[in-house]
Amino acid sequence: MALTVTSAVNAQSNQGAAPAAAEDYEFSYLDEIEGERALAWARAENERTLGALTSDPRYQQMHDRALQILQARDRIPGVTFRPDGLHNFWQDQDHVRGIWRRTTMESYRTDNPQWETILDIDALSAAENANWVYRGAQCLPPEETRCLVTLSDGGRDAVEIREFDTTTKQFVPGGFRLPVGKQSVTWLDRDTILVAREWGPGTMTASGYPFVVKQLRRGQSLDQAEEVFRGTAQDVQAGPVVLRDAAGRVHAVGFRRGVDFFNGEYHVRVGDRLVKLNLPPKANPAGIVDGRLLVHSDEAWESHGTRFPADAIVSYDLNEWKRDPNAAGPTLVWAPGERQTLSGLAITRDSLLVTVLDNVRGRAVAMNFDNGRWTSRPIALPANSTIGIAAADDQSDQAMFSVADYLTPNSLWHYDGATGRVETIKTTPARFNAANHIVEQHEAVSRDGTRIPYFVVRPRNMPMDGSTPTLLYGYGGFQVSQVPSYSGTMGALWLEQGNAYVVANLRGGGEFGPEWHQTAQGANKQRTWDDYIAVAEDLIRRRITSPRHLGVVGGSQGGLLVGTAITQRPELFNAAIVQVPLFDMLRYHTMSAGASWIGEYGDPRIPEQRAWIEAYSPYQRLTPGRTYPTPFILTSTKDDRVHPGHGRRAAARLNQLGQPYYYYENIDGGHSAAANLRESARRVALEYIYATKRLVDDEEQPRRAGERG
Repeated sequence: MALTVTSAVNAQSNQGAAPAAAEDYEFSYLDEIEGERALAWARAENERTLGALTSDPRYQQMHDRALQILQARDRIPGVTFRPDGLHNFWQDQDHVRGIWRRTTMESYRTDNPQWETILDIDALSAAENANWVYRGAQCLPPEETRCLVTLSDGGRDAVEIREFDTTTKQFVPGGFRLPVGKQSVTWLDRDTILVAREWGPGTMTASGYPFVVKQLRRGQSLDQAEEVFRGTAQDVQAGPVVLRDAAGRVHAVGFRRGVDFFNGEYHVRVGDRLVKLNLPPKANPAGIVDGRLLVHSDEAWESHGTRFPADAIVSYDLNEWKRDPNAAGPTLVWAPGERQTLSGLAITRDSLLVTVLDNVRGRAVAMNFDNGRWTSRPIALPANSTIGIAAADDQSDQAMFSVADYLTPNSLWHYDGATGRVETIKTTPARFNAANHIVEQHEAVSRDGTRIPYFVVRPRNMPMDGSTPTLLYGYGGFQVSQVPSYSGTMGALWLEQGNAYVVANLRGGGEFGPEWHQTAQGANKQRTWDDYIAVAEDLIRRRITSPRHLGVVGGSQGGLLVGTAITQRPELFNAAIVQVPLFDMLRYHTMSAGASWIGEYGDPRIPEQRAWIEAYSPYQRLTPGRTYPTPFILTSTKDDRVHPGHGRRAAARLNQLGQPYYYYENIDGGHSAAANLRESARRVALEYIYATKRLVDDEEQPRRAGERG
């Protein structure tokens, strides 16, 4: 891999037409998620789009190759350590909805592990005439044989929860069973769970999440549950927290009140009273190791005369903390260096494992508290890669790390904390020919002078004449980092054709710590959009690509990012893949879980904040007399996180303006817009055939068959 670092200055100001009228909401019928008229509209749009894109002679080949990659049996099966072995959830052509299964470590190390099925989601769906999507299982320590299984109908965030026994491989007769809802639950003991869900009128927040927590005992009905905590209807949500050590012992029972998406407060039981912890609003407990309670904070704070920087991990003596949580003083465990941020942590029986992003490259260390201080030792994993904690065993010193970059297939490394030994135990075969590509890291300079790094994956012998078809991916929100990763479908369907792929590390993300995120929130959210445009301009300035061959892609917050790019600087792009997007930002707080994101964007009900939101809201910036790059908008009927009305309205508005577009709405799929691997293959193939038609094909037709407008 070739890696170079360069920079350039973005001197272009951000321009665009004035927003449309704020009350331009004539498409209100599209907000009825499963309304007859709305679904008829969506099906008509789907028929048109599928007819145009799937009729391309290259589509079927793309689809089949994507499906082959996604369903490949030689994928690395990700596992979770449990006392009875290694557990995995698996989907392939024979298990479309998937199976929950287990094996031994000895067998897992072989090329063909012997798996024992615990729960077959396809069989369950067939037996119950449902479209269940498995969302995981929370198992009671230390035995972890009793589990609360989470099932979603079609991929929604609203879920059903049932008690399951992994020894009998059956749902427990008369066991805990919570009907469908947006809810969170945790075990207190074998016969008691703590549940946050809707308990009746007035028990859900404006964001659509619960704020009342109740204790439910075995054999009780929901109306017999005892209330143990209550937040407020103005919060985002409230939920239970149980702090256990590696042996499964409960050391504290508490509750988190989420004041907004990023800020909260913790209350713990001390004797017969609840005590509010003196922690900063952006801090969260992170576990127990070596007799120490760990806490991580996304903001700088001071406690007992010591100041801790943002992103630091601190620890408390557990016994002191349990006697009086607010009298105990914390000590520093880890703090970030320049251009570093915490990317993950996990706990084994005896150690704290920490992964760090260092200029968007990964490294890992193991830490212990010994003789009154914290010590660390590096874990010998490949350099210049993305490193993630794939699994950690809290009943031994074992862990597994995933290692990947853009051109090297994923590998899984086993770590033995007792000996320090690290070894590769699984590798993924190459899914595409990467020999002709290299990776570079560049920097653009945004409108305010901030240097914005980005990765370019490009052909090694690419002519620097602006002719290379390029997709620019971004997210830039909620402190989510975009790190190098291996995508077999992207490589096979895009890179292998001689194209380039770019990932921008925008402010609003978390690549350089909490401040990188917080500097692009609320009134400053335009900085994220400016950063994205700066990267696009830098790609054009370097002649890596040109507006004719440059497309943008992103989902959710990234879909909003793409919407701002094509409405603020439409002349820079010729394609836009807009996945499950936010789009109408003047009304986002009224749609599905939108109110929970006010901490990221601001509140349109407050005039000052409405002004800065309206200045960039893509729906309001779709105005007559402008030409936009023909977008491909994808969403899902079952998405109860980002309302499909955002994408629907964007398409309807474009149609009203006589602008061409493609629109596809998956009836299932939830926020991922795909409920299984087959639906994922279809989505991926549609996206790449669209990108190929827009950015690769020589002919440039403003209106192709199937494009509306």
